Amino acid sequence: MSMEQYLEAWIGLGGQAAPAATGHADAPAKPARLILLGAPGIGKGTQATRLSQGLKALHLSTGDVFRAAKSNQNKGLTPALQAAVGYMVRGELVPDETVVDLVRERKAILAGAYGFLLDGFPRTVPQAEALDGILTDVNTKLDGVLSYSLPIEKVIERISGRRMCKQCSASYHLKAMPPKKAGVCDKCGGELYLRDDDKPETVRVRMEAYEKSTKPLADYYQRRGLLIEISADGAADDISARTMKILKERCGLVPA
Repeated sequence: MSMEQYLEAWIGLGGQAAPAATGHADAPAKPARLILLGAPGIGKGTQATRLSQGLKALHLSTGDVFRAAKSNQNKGLTPALQAAVGYMVRGELVPDETVVDLVRERKAILAGAYGFLLDGFPRTVPQAEALDGILTDVNTKLDGVLSYSLPIEKVIERISGRRMCKQCSASYHLKAMPPKKAGVCDKCGGELYLRDDDKPETVRVRMEAYEKSTKPLADYYQRRGLLIEISADGAADDISARTMKILKERCGLVPA
């Protein structure tokens, strides 16, 4: 199977599993098996895309699976996805056991020839323990857990600098990508505004909640010698180079 087919199998609402095959002509010699951690606005998404391209690893997001399921209700959903959609429709959090069941339905993908970058799972220690069992079932081990970090004041500066157009929803950043005219959209001339979610006081609360919820998970992987802390300070290129250097030194992973 190609890398694209593996990704389709991960998102696939029918839960079809990609075989744990090897020998694909375009697969990396050493597949990366990584978990990505990082607070909102820290740049984890950008690094995930770059790592996926550089390592030829599957970027597997449980959030993508849930969003696809919610927009395709009653269309061949697996039991785990049916349960997850029920919780989401009711505005409830999807419980650990349902999220674990979703990943377990796709466990063969985790042992595939391309490796993986798990994003959004695990979020709790019980989920991490369940993942250990799933990976054992398919005779696969983690290379590491990348934890991107940045001082809270810098995160606030990054996120609170965002601006969005009220008319066309175009996005800007006061420092990284400012409009030609302050407060005015380059594309349609609409008014730019600061979303409530991006206000400094809101960002601070979100960051504190993230740190509190993630610390037990980070501690869990720290005790197992798998946690790899990476500074998310600086330009995206610098962070990518920093990440690849650490992965080569600690995990023997190199660009495919």
